[in-house]
Amino acid sequence: MMRFDVLTLFPEVINAVLKESIIGRAQEKGIIEINAVNIRDFSKNKHKKADDYPYGGGGGMIMTAQPIYDAYLSIVKDLDYKPKVIYLSPQGRVLTQEVVKELSGEKHLVLLCGHYEGIDERIIEEIVDEEVSIGDYVLTGGELPAMVLIDSVSRLIPGVLSTEESYSNESHYNGLLEYPQYTRPVEFNGRKVPDILLSGHHANITRWRRKEAIKRTYLKRPDLFEKFEPNEDDKELIEELLKEIKKENL
Repeated sequence: MMRFDVLTLFPEVINAVLKESIIGRAQEKGIIEINAVNIRDFSKNKHKKADDYPYGGGGGMIMTAQPIYDAYLSIVKDLDYKPKVIYLSPQGRVLTQEVVKELSGEKHLVLLCGHYEGIDERIIEEIVDEEVSIGDYVLTGGELPAMVLIDSVSRLIPGVLSTEESYSNESHYNGLLEYPQYTRPVEFNGRKVPDILLSGHHANITRWRRKEAIKRTYLKRPDLFEKFEPNEDDKELIEELLKEIKKENL
């Protein structure tokens, strides 16, 4: 079982979203455990404040060290190991599928959600092992990034999805975007499902899907395509694909 503890000012947000669908069922089965820990519960301020004005002046408020630290201690006090602590921050390493794979090998992640103008730097120095960002933009808090991280990592935990194939063919997992998917009806608004998917010829279908994945990556995400390391079969597909694209553009 993999365990996630989320240090947050808004535990109800975490609970409301992650108790549903695939992640919710994985918790019910005991495959993963998600605990939202309310930082305010550990504040020694009589009004349960967890923020204060920044030293040196400036706008906004800073989350104070004491309630965060005590909330963290409540998680680790009975453990015989140190869980990996991640601060969700725009200054961190960008969350890619490779990072997701790496994190899925951990047994216990503690996710710290900042708010306002951030948290007291001493907390980062004291307990944080790594900062992680979900993209080069700023959000109002760390709850959304924490949920993105939990969802993406949980999908790789054995038993969360029905089969490994459910995620191994998805976009980014193997360096390519996912091939097009279709379901019933065969025709919708004059657009038909490609004949090859109705043929029942599994080898041809597999080859078509691989080629379409390469095509999508080449056209939509050339940055990913540059990093892609094709095997010999892929090189043949790429050669075919480039000829077809050239022909279409004549």
